[in-house]
Amino acid sequence: MSSQFDSSSTIHANSLKRHDKQSISVNSSTSTSPFLHTDDPTQQLNHTNNSHNLTPYANRHTNKEVDMNENSIDSGKLVNGGGTGGDGNLPISDRPRFFLLVLLYLIQGVPIGLAFGSIPFLLKSGDLSYSQVGIFTLASYPYSLKLLWSPIVDSLFLKKLGRRRSWILPVQCISGLTLLYLGTKIDSLLNDLEFNLYNLTYTFFFLILLCATQDIAVDGWALTILSQKALSYASTAQTIGLNTGYFLSFTVFLAFNSPDFANSYLRSIPSEDGLITLGQYMSFWGWIYLIVTLLIFMFVPEDPLNYEKKEDVIELDDLSIRDNETGVLHTRKSALFDVYYKMWNVVKLKNVKLFIIIHLISKIAFQANEAATNLKLLDKGFSREDLAITVLIDFPFEIIFGYYSARWSTGSQPLKPWMYAYLGRILAAAIGQLLVYCFPKSGKINMTYFLFVIFQHLLGSFMSTVQFVSICAFHTQIADPSIGGTYMTTLNTLSNLGGQWPKIIVLNMIDNFTKAECIDPTNEKSFKLQPFHNCYSSNLKNQCIDAGGECNLISDGYYSTNILCIIIGLVLYYGWIKKTVIHLQSLPIGAWRVGKPTALPV
Repeated sequence: MSSQFDSSSTIHANSLKRHDKQSISVNSSTSTSPFLHTDDPTQQLNHTNNSHNLTPYANRHTNKEVDMNENSIDSGKLVNGGGTGGDGNLPISDRPRFFLLVLLYLIQGVPIGLAFGSIPFLLKSGDLSYSQVGIFTLASYPYSLKLLWSPIVDSLFLKKLGRRRSWILPVQCISGLTLLYLGTKIDSLLNDLEFNLYNLTYTFFFLILLCATQDIAVDGWALTILSQKALSYASTAQTIGLNTGYFLSFTVFLAFNSPDFANSYLRSIPSEDGLITLGQYMSFWGWIYLIVTLLIFMFVPEDPLNYEKKEDVIELDDLSIRDNETGVLHTRKSALFDVYYKMWNVVKLKNVKLFIIIHLISKIAFQANEAATNLKLLDKGFSREDLAITVLIDFPFEIIFGYYSARWSTGSQPLKPWMYAYLGRILAAAIGQLLVYCFPKSGKINMTYFLFVIFQHLLGSFMSTVQFVSICAFHTQIADPSIGGTYMTTLNTLSNLGGQWPKIIVLNMIDNFTKAECIDPTNEKSFKLQPFHNCYSSNLKNQCIDAGGECNLISDGYYSTNILCIIIGLVLYYGWIKKTVIHLQSLPIGAWRVGKPTALPV
């Protein structure tokens, strides 16, 4: 899955806050979203349960105070069911709240699966160009940039509703109403994709913005809604919920939306329509959103555990928070700005600047493959239901890959697997291009070809997982304990951005490098002076056909763009990235500290 939407089809280590009865630092009041993220919301999920295999700096603390900006329970306590020991099983009393979290993450995963999965395929199936599909990818940006407003979500709330319900209730309500509205409009919008592309992009941008905000609030609520013994299951709830929602909106929806699938497996009388339309699907989930929101409002309090309030606990609505570093009391407003200030201090470090550059350029090599290979296969005639099966097969392997990746990423060289996986993803990109080139001209694929497609997906998914877990391990090792949550979330946000910004450029390059000419099959007339002579785009192609011509593909920009990305990736890797990564990996911990000397030459 990650090879598509890590790019494409994609999951996330986590660090957890502790509901502790000790002093809280200024960083806790405005903690950023506690889950680490990769390029794609699905890839984030499969790695959450591997967080205990990383090397959190929380274990290096000797201070008895809980630095909530670290946002973590000691990793050793995460392994067997929580911070107080136990047999590793989810306590019976926590099960209703655990399943509530699964449900909240599931409904959050539904719009994400549509925006990151199904809609791009429907757009390409509707004969839109790659650059037009690239425009729609802008709708996914809020999920990669939620760090920018997560301190606001963590800090501002209505006292009567509670810190998390103040955001979850209205955001889910708006999301449900948006899905219901789209349910009545989306099918007609899809009938004229070129005209409605920007409306679709704006609408889904808003929907993903809501999902990203909901994710921040639910992440935070998970840490107080579960008991101490069950805190380690917060990541499990996220993994199950988001993956299930994504799976329903991508794999299951594409299958049930396909007339071929319905006619082959579900109908006795063939029809030209799928079993369910996108409008019906979105309306159904809109009602589910509203029902779940109503149930939470009526039956689930902000703090269902009813913790006893003691003098050494800082309440959610207290206006002052003490900074562990300076001992100064801050108002909630000043604490909010303090988090942004700390983020800026992290970014200004010399070594962090080098690391940021690596984050922003290291994914260029695989962008054409991960953003366009599956779309190109669809162009060639690969069916949507076969692609859905490929993603389904890929899903359980990602969990296995995440486990072993975490084991390899421990030790003194956590980025060594990352470097190997970088070359592995380039290999997957090359194999992807070969698969597109060798697609049967008849349009009918045999089992051997299908198995190669599955292998290419698994290879790309495996390498992407190794890179993600390795980079998370390194983030955890270098994070300054005094501002750990802010430090790590800043790095992860920039890593996410590195996987997003090249997409629209690469998809535009595919269109610009593609040449197609409108020719007259009878050779009686020439179309060279007609505006539709270069007939690659769908509207010009239609004009060519209407004029009695045929649109002949001269060169396919996918091949040249993918080769160019691979070459750029190899040049960057052997020219600068490899030696810089080795250098950064060898630096002492003090070189990554805010306010400490960092003038270490590369």
